[in-house]
Parts: sequence; C-alpha cells; structure tokens
Amino acid sequence: MTDVNGDPRPARSRARLLDAATALLRSGGPSAVTIDAVTRTSNVARATLYRHFGSANDLLAAAFQSLLQPAPMPPLEGTLREQLLAVVVGWSDAISEVPTTLAAMTWLASGPDLGPWAQARDADTGSPVASLRERIMQSYAAPFDAIFDGPKAAELDLAEADRIQAIALLIGPLILGRLSTLADFDYHACAEAAVDGFLATHGRRRGVSAPSIESAGA
Repeated sequence: MTDVNGDPRPARSRARLLDAATALLRSGGPSAVTIDAVTRTSNVARATLYRHFGSANDLLAAAFQSLLQPAPMPPLEGTLREQLLAVVVGWSDAISEVPTTLAAMTWLASGPDLGPWAQARDADTGSPVASLRERIMQSYAAPFDAIFDGPKAAELDLAEADRIQAIALLIGPLILGRLSTLADFDYHACAEAAVDGFLATHGRRRGVSAPSIESAGA
C-alpha cells in the first residue's frame, strides 16, 4: 500500500508500529502498549507514530482490532435452540481461549462513559477507539441479530428494544466465568444453561424440554 504520492514508506512505518503494539499487547497486556515501548520496538520515530495515530489510546485500539476474532455466525438450519447454542458456544470458545474481546471491553469500560447502545453504535468512527467500540458491539450483536431477524424469531417474545438485554443474558455468564479465573469452569455447560434459561423466559412455548449439548451436536 502506498500513499497518494505513491510513497510506500508511510504504510510500512504504520505496519511496523501496529506489529509492535500488537506484540506488546499479546505479551504484556494493555499497560505494555506505551509510546516509548512501541517506538523502541518498532524502531519508528515518535513523530512518525503521531502522524499515524493521534494518541496512545488510538494505537492500543488499533492493536486490539487486529487481534479480534470474527463473530461466530449461527447455522442456517436447525432449531432456534440449536442456532442460539451454536453462537453462544462459539463465543464461549473465543472468550475462554483467546479473550482479546473481553480484554478490549474491559479497557474501553475503564475509560469515559460510552453512553447508551444506540449512541455508541452511531458514534463517530473516525478514531480507532470509536472504531474498536463499534466493532465489538457489531461482533456481539451480528450473530444474534441474524437469529432475531430470521424466521425462528417468531418463537421468541422479544421486542427490538430488548435485544441488548437478551445478548447480556446469553453472553454475560460466560464473561463472568472468564473473569472468575476458575480453572475448572465449564464454558459449554454455562453456554447451554444460558440458552435454556433465555428460552425459558423469552420463548413463546414454555416448558419444552431441551436436548443436551452433546445431542445437539455442539
């Protein structure tokens, strides 16, 4: 990639900065991604860094974005429970094995109040921090929106305004389990319990027995 004048050097220096920030984030967490550490590791001047990233937070947000995993989309076929379970189990694997999204959420939450969901979603995405916030929201919402907007949604008693609460009910227990740092925490069992609890409270058909996670093919 080159700039508008055909010079490839700006793209190379940005890539080196981002590679250095990402490596520091992997090895030492958000606190390790400092301007001094990134410029020293990348061998790129501080002035050049600020031409690419407005602040250390922008650089850290860009590093987080490079590590985020794609959202686990639901299968096209299957029951409502199977679709929800596929998504929640997919997130359980991502949260338990590569908790970059959780770390990014924690870092964002330690900053200024992000405001209501819609305001944050529609916020200016010109900065890496705003883009990271939007990407995390979209990552969590997209697979559930695919279900809630699909034909199986008729089986749910769920208003449009309640979607963020629904996602919190389905994903929240997994995040709490990750934060607990319990070595024997069973993410798949937690995912199954979260889905069945959600269907028990939001499904139009109450009291329908659910198959085990093994028989569901998860």
